[in-house]
Amino acid sequence: MFQGSSALTLDAKGRINVPTRHRDALVEQAQGCLTLTRHPDGCLLVYPRAQWEIKREQIVAFPMQARALQRLLLGSAQDVEIDGSGRILIAPELRSAAGFTRDVMLLGMGEHFELWDAAALARREAADLSQGMGDVLNQFSF
Repeated sequence: MFQGSSALTLDAKGRINVPTRHRDALVEQAQGCLTLTRHPDGCLLVYPRAQWEIKREQIVAFPMQARALQRLLLGSAQDVEIDGSGRILIAPELRSAAGFTRDVMLLGMGEHFELWDAAALARREAADLSQGMGDVLNQFSF
């Protein structure tokens, strides 16, 4: 299970260093093979390949009414591998779609990660907090 956040920097070629605390698990779990795709919220999703294959089967089974979501998730999916220096390359079209500049945030979300432009994540979190959490917190205690 992946959790926590990491502030990362895209290099000139569009690569990020996978944080060491996650890298070992990803190499062991997925032989360093990951899949990146777009998320409707504007970030990228990063899945260990085995987890993506399960998720991909679920997405393929969506009804026709969800064709736009299928197109976004499956049409944008790209397989990458952690290189010998612990980096992954984020394709230009994915960087553009997510609005990445230089500073990004990697968030552990359980079985996968979200990768956000740092400024976009700060705006999103501020907007989410200003709206409150609604009924979600009625079912959870800290």
